[in-house]
Amino acid sequence: MDTSRQTRRDFSIGLAAMLPVLGRAKNALGMADAQAEREGISRTSESIHQEVAFNATPKRVYKAIIEEKQFGQVTNFIIPGASTQISPEVGGSFAMFGGVILGRHVELVPYERIVQAWREKDWPAGVYSIVRFQLDEQGAQTKLVLDHTGFPQGAAEHLAPGWWSHYWEPLRKYLA
Repeated sequence: MDTSRQTRRDFSIGLAAMLPVLGRAKNALGMADAQAEREGISRTSESIHQEVAFNATPKRVYKAIIEEKQFGQVTNFIIPGASTQISPEVGGSFAMFGGVILGRHVELVPYERIVQAWREKDWPAGVYSIVRFQLDEQGAQTKLVLDHTGFPQGAAEHLAPGWWSHYWEPLRKYLA
């Protein structure tokens, strides 16, 4: 007879013994939530994380995103003739897709990382999100990791598919 095997009764008794501990933990978490609320901490932000591989070097992917002429050619796949203005410097501004997307470069690490203060033109004045493109060489490919945070609540529903339709798919065509 195996005495190490737990019966349903043993399990039920053990679970019942844990209930007071779980109740105290819930109260402690509730107190932490009340304190966070008083301090203005929100736990409701959304974010987007996407990873996509391109058959190109990190240098080529970086330049296609950061150079005005090249990104203009990328956007021509989906919005022919839409204006593209991109400053290649940290602190420089950009306006893409005919001015629908606006922002500034926060950090530029050539062929490795791009960080932007990024917004849609229809967002409330002064509201910017943070977009981070990380480029990692993987053999003959580049893995691009996108992290997009700080956008208005509910915007993820159209932003997430927009990255695929307006960035990754036309970028793949351009780099082919």
